[in-house]
Amino acid sequence: MSATLPVKIIEPSRGWAPLNLRELWAYRELLYFLTWRDVKVRYKQAALGVAWAVIQPVMTMVIFSVIFGNLAKLPSDGIPYPVFSYVALLPWQLFAGSLQRAGTSLVGNANLLTKVYFPRLIIPLAAIGAGLVDFAIAFVVLIGLMLYFGIIPTLAIITLPLFILLAVLTALAVGLWLSALNVQYRDVQHLIPFMIQAWMYASPVAYSAGLIPSGPWRLVYGLNPLAGVIQGFRWALLGAAPPDEMLWVSVAVVLVLLVSGLYYFRRMEQTFADVV
Repeated sequence: MSATLPVKIIEPSRGWAPLNLRELWAYRELLYFLTWRDVKVRYKQAALGVAWAVIQPVMTMVIFSVIFGNLAKLPSDGIPYPVFSYVALLPWQLFAGSLQRAGTSLVGNANLLTKVYFPRLIIPLAAIGAGLVDFAIAFVVLIGLMLYFGIIPTLAIITLPLFILLAVLTALAVGLWLSALNVQYRDVQHLIPFMIQAWMYASPVAYSAGLIPSGPWRLVYGLNPLAGVIQGFRWALLGAAPPDEMLWVSVAVVLVLLVSGLYYFRRMEQTFADVV
């Protein structure tokens, strides 16, 4: 007598659907394979391959060093400007690349969405996971820069994983909103590159967060989550000024965006296959 297989009945939810994050664990292998698929597709038939993960931040660092470090002579908190800017470019590239891919991930996987059931949250998660691979490769260059300039990290480096997590959660929080909106309104995919470009100038990538005066303006600046992330990276790796109240504002903004983004994504999930 053959064993009876469990039957899963998929029904559309009414109202605000529960998050059901436990289901993601059951599909963890799919998340792994989609992440590596995104990495392989991005560098397929590329002459330089994964070297692009290093070329982009290094070339940006060189341009910033010439324009903002040598010509504009922006202060760098007593840290050599090349490593000062590169440390900020690492979380920025992680955020910007992850956001770009996550924002268009659902539309880019339209065939997969309409053919098989799985938690749709896996698709933007895989897009962000692929960004961590680029981050790890580019981080090797930072180690070389720190050795060259004789910078020795302090004990604050043990907090670095927390700031990496904050950067990933920021990309996920915004990516959930944009990916769900992009299914309904395809204008979003044209908005994302402009938003990323403007966001970079609003973040302390080329300049120090210390230029922002203390008081209310600093709290307002903390509404940009990347401000707290980059400030934390420079403190953890270079021994720059430690995070202040601006970081806690950034953390609060990320949590609000993440929770609301998760619920909005689940709310719209039932219509993805019909609209995409």
